[in-house]
Amino acid sequence: RALVATGGRPTALSCPGGEHAISSDDLFSLDKSPGKTCIIGAGYVALECGGFLTALGCDTTIAVRSVLLRGFDRECCDKIGAFMAAKGTKFIHGATPSNIAPTADGKYEVTFTNGSTDVFDTVMAAAGRTADTAGLNLAAVGVEASPKNGKLQCVDEQTNVPYVYAIGDVLQGLPELTPVAIQAGIMLARRMFGGASEAMDYKNIATAVFTPIEYGAIGLSEEEAIEAYGEANLEVYHSEFVPLEWSLSPERETDTYSGFCKVICDKTANMNVVGMHYLGPNAGEVTQGYGVAMKKGFNFRDLSETVGIHPTTSEVFTTLTVTKSSGASAAAAGC
Repeated sequence: RALVATGGRPTALSCPGGEHAISSDDLFSLDKSPGKTCIIGAGYVALECGGFLTALGCDTTIAVRSVLLRGFDRECCDKIGAFMAAKGTKFIHGATPSNIAPTADGKYEVTFTNGSTDVFDTVMAAAGRTADTAGLNLAAVGVEASPKNGKLQCVDEQTNVPYVYAIGDVLQGLPELTPVAIQAGIMLARRMFGGASEAMDYKNIATAVFTPIEYGAIGLSEEEAIEAYGEANLEVYHSEFVPLEWSLSPERETDTYSGFCKVICDKTANMNVVGMHYLGPNAGEVTQGYGVAMKKGFNFRDLSETVGIHPTTSEVFTTLTVTKSSGASAAAAGC
């Protein structure tokens, strides 16, 4: 048996001059400030890097081909984009580079598909990842890999060749997260050598995006839930709130950019919770705390009957009362 666990590498830009773009790995190895930076992409890496570069004082532009954080909740992603723009990050929507050309003074002139041009000190590619499988010659044993990104389509970590398995970022269409790869590897080893039969569950995995306003999510986005259950069969509870630690800082502009959370429930199944989303401080800690509940399954009554810890941001989930269908304001009152 063989296990492919080579991970992935940032996908290189395909436009002329794309070889001049660095990756996020390179960004952390620079011996000087990247200066005026153009980031290509709109996923975790692009927005996280764009956020901290802006905070460090770099003139930062993010080129977005379609939408921010594809696959995540649109309402939350739009709030992230608005917050980042307000804090100084620039966005070019609906465009990607068509050419990157070095200038005589060591900079790079970037021409975008919308016809605009600009000059940057650094161009960074963050438009997805390609599986690091090209050098393995998997085709020699019949393993089928995506011609686009080298990733492998698997069932329970097993490729189309029964004795070749894969875990981690080489898998097609599954979360590219280190804890996911670790857990999948543990469970595969248990099945192969420990007599276990339980497969890895890739649903309801808690995750966080460390953008300037942090985002935590578990389960379905509102768009995915509507597609799966129908809008009429859902109830969405939501709240806008000001975290206590933010209330001490007037520059946070909390009247305009507050924290936010939502819980998506299936009305046809005892108000089972099918999605939870959070924008605010410590998003990873908050979201991880609800991970077990989502994995085991719980309903809105279980959540609302849980006594919250005050004053925390996580307790907002336990005090939700306003639904989208009611039309009432989601702004939370003070304690």
